[in-house]
Formats: sequence, structure tokens, C-alpha cells
Amino acid sequence: MIDHVPPSSLSDWQQSKAAEGQVTVLDVREPAELATASVQPDGFALLAIPMGEIPARLGELDPAQPIACLCHHGARSMRVAQFLVQQGFEHVANISGGIDAWSLQRDPSIPRY
Repeated sequence: MIDHVPPSSLSDWQQSKAAEGQVTVLDVREPAELATASVQPDGFALLAIPMGEIPARLGELDPAQPIACLCHHGARSMRVAQFLVQQGFEHVANISGGIDAWSLQRDPSIPRY
């Protein structure tokens, strides 16, 4: 199952998954997008793997750990979340609205693009 978590509720989702381990925010945007705007770890691990590289780099992720996927507006991250669930990942979320919503709801210092 994929949880849909707005950035403003990510801390609550983290707490609900504490028994499964530290949450990883998986940023699936391209390097140029990361250079424009990025989140800072705040109680979670941050890992950036572009969406197209996920299948080849799947071994970098632990299927038992909670993973919240992030992109620009939420579409790419949802596709990655669906892929992870198909690969046996147990605790997966899509950060609704992506980094754009993150800027609006959680950290206005993050540039919108």
C-alpha cells in the first residue's frame, strides 16, 4: 500500500513508522532540479536517485525501511512508489505535491520552480 503524505504531515508519518526504522526521503528528481531546490534532512535520511536510475540502483534501498518518495509535483514519485511496492517494499509513501508543496507547506526558503 502507498501512503499519500503531504509535506506538512511527513513528521507524523515518520513517527507512525518509527518501529520499522528511520525514514528515507527518496528524491527522484534530476540533478539539475536538485541544484535548483532541495530539502534538508530533518529526522530522516535523504537519498537522491533520478527516477530513471531506480531499477539499476534498487540495491541501495532497504525494502524493510520506510521510504517516502519526492519529486517536483508528485507524479514521478508516485510512479517510483508504485514500482517499489511491486518490488516488495513494505512501507512506501508518496509525498503529495512534491517539493513544490514542500516549499509551500514546510519550508518557504526552498525555491519554487
